[in-house]
Amino acid sequence: MSKSSVKKNFMYQMIYEVLVIILPFVTSPYIARVIGASGLGVYSYSYSIAFYFVLFSMLGLKNYGNRAIAMVRDNEKHLNETFTNITILHIIVSLICLAAYVGYIFILAEQRLYAVIQLFYVLSGLFDISWFYFGIEKFKMTVFRNITIKILNVVCIFVFVRDEGDLWKYCLIMSLGMLISSLILWVPLRKYVKFVKPDKQKILMHLKPLLILFIPAVAVSLYKYMDKIMIGQLSSKAQLGFYDNAEKINIIPLTVISSFGTVMMPKMSNLAAKANKKESEKYMSISMQFVMFLAFALSFGLASIGKVFAPIFWGKEFTLSGTLMMYLSITIPFISFANVIRTQYLIPNEKDREYILSVVLGAIVNLTINFLLIPEHGAVGATIGTIAAEVTVCLVQVYAVRKELPMLRYLRSFIVFLPIGAVMFAATYGIGVLLGKSFTTLFIQIFVGGCIYAVFSLIYFVATKNEFFLKTVNGVKKKFIH
Repeated sequence: MSKSSVKKNFMYQMIYEVLVIILPFVTSPYIARVIGASGLGVYSYSYSIAFYFVLFSMLGLKNYGNRAIAMVRDNEKHLNETFTNITILHIIVSLICLAAYVGYIFILAEQRLYAVIQLFYVLSGLFDISWFYFGIEKFKMTVFRNITIKILNVVCIFVFVRDEGDLWKYCLIMSLGMLISSLILWVPLRKYVKFVKPDKQKILMHLKPLLILFIPAVAVSLYKYMDKIMIGQLSSKAQLGFYDNAEKINIIPLTVISSFGTVMMPKMSNLAAKANKKESEKYMSISMQFVMFLAFALSFGLASIGKVFAPIFWGKEFTLSGTLMMYLSITIPFISFANVIRTQYLIPNEKDREYILSVVLGAIVNLTINFLLIPEHGAVGATIGTIAAEVTVCLVQVYAVRKELPMLRYLRSFIVFLPIGAVMFAATYGIGVLLGKSFTTLFIQIFVGGCIYAVFSLIYFVATKNEFFLKTVNGVKKKFIH
């Protein structure tokens, strides 16, 4: 795959990932005012429970399926066999999880109506084959088919959700949207792969690596979703509503970072299978600087506007969400750094043990802090737990690969963005304090902050004759000239 294809796939995946968050985010001011913090908490709680059943149905498929398909995509016979055997295994596990969720609905669910509605979301896990398209690097098709579904979701929310009593409609729209997004990917499947006779031995062969990559998926979920369940149980649904909104905003910049990782993982897996270390190291170095350049901009930018953004966007009831946004933004550089190590080195090179250790330790840190702090501090306690978990994951991964990757060289390549981000934060936050909470203030903050970060970064790139920057500029010049 050429460099231009990598760039295109990154753009396609980034568009989709950002829209997955932004389109519901566009509706969040409306939803926050219509159903309130408690209503958002009820939805988030029911979704988080259903998520665990989807998680078990997917096992470690998001990462393993992507990697397995990428490694055999150049051989049609092996591609058909790998897809067939993994899919059969996935269907069996998904049906078991679906039956377990039905049991949960009738035996344990407190708010049964919302649990029943989330059944559509659980069902979406059975039909999810996005991992296959990522493995063969067909990002454009996946993106534009799913964008249509997401836009229809937004339209339906504004049309059908009118008051607090329509919370069930909101849940239904969201869960059905996810099911349709999974189903639609089956339509063009026969163009790329075909089912062959499954082989029992080969099916079982995939089980062990799937279970290995399932462990970190569970561990990550403990500080991505379990914190919401714990807030709902140990604090209140209103606190969960505040936390959920703050986290949604924090996820938006992270989707840009994760998009890059999703695009690069099949590329790096393919290079690892060919033992092309020189090419892998080159991509890794470029990726690290690019990702961290974005990470510091997004982290400091989000922190600086949090206290202005939350009350004017969601209403005064959600003022606490602004403070939580500021705290959660601390995690962005750590998550970004770890994302590059994970998606471009650990998983492609099958260093699953190191990856598992990092996220398991992160989960233990998170759960411990949550149990100690959530009962008394609610959403703030969960936020502290999340920060501690992400820092732990990053540091453990860095320590694990310290002898194999040039960490100091990576650090030198992006450390300059830390003071640049700090200057941007000081100026932007100061504007918020001086001008007060309004849309005008928010616009000025974003504009000024963006200009400061862009100008100082540009000066740095030009002064150091940055290779990635010069190649990008030359590429733009060529396109413009021709």
